[in-house]
Amino acid sequence: MFTGIIEKKARIIAIRPQPAGVELAVEIGELVEGTRPGDSIAVNGACLTVSELSGAAATFDVVHETLRRTNLGSLTPGSMVNIERALRVGDRLGGHFVQGHVDGVGTIARRSRSGGEHLLHVAAPRALIEQMIEKGSVALDGVSLTIAALGEETFSIAVIPFTLEYTTLGDKPDGSPVNIELDMIRKYVRRFLGTSTGR
Repeated sequence: MFTGIIEKKARIIAIRPQPAGVELAVEIGELVEGTRPGDSIAVNGACLTVSELSGAAATFDVVHETLRRTNLGSLTPGSMVNIERALRVGDRLGGHFVQGHVDGVGTIARRSRSGGEHLLHVAAPRALIEQMIEKGSVALDGVSLTIAALGEETFSIAVIPFTLEYTTLGDKPDGSPVNIELDMIRKYVRRFLGTSTGR
């Protein structure tokens, strides 16, 4: 479980092909302290398991299914990713509950400014947008954000300068893929209501 509050922008050191997918080496710097093999870390919002630690780098095994369903398959050595370690009991919940289970991939369509706000407009599959609500939560590349507006094929979020500086969202050009995770509570409520009505 994660909160969507990014701890660090980290650099991809190496991507090594493996029979089941790839081995991803990420320079996590000071976050290596207290991290052990077997720990969960969200990389661009996708929950991965640390397989090895070497110096300030963490290595993850990423299977083909994860590469296909997230933007991790588009990474190259030197790419920057958002990193968050798993929530510990007693930690503050500054964002919202994020599972690290990516629901789909969207694309940054454009950026705009309105009344001093920086708006990020994201194109996404309609099946995902239909499960969103205005002022509800969504995670983009693991970042906890609030939905400002919804369209049929896009949604918009207002991003503060701090988030743009300390996450990769400020560095991504238009057309960049972003991992989308819908609000967990809304997903469970929607599932429950659908089940109870026989749908």
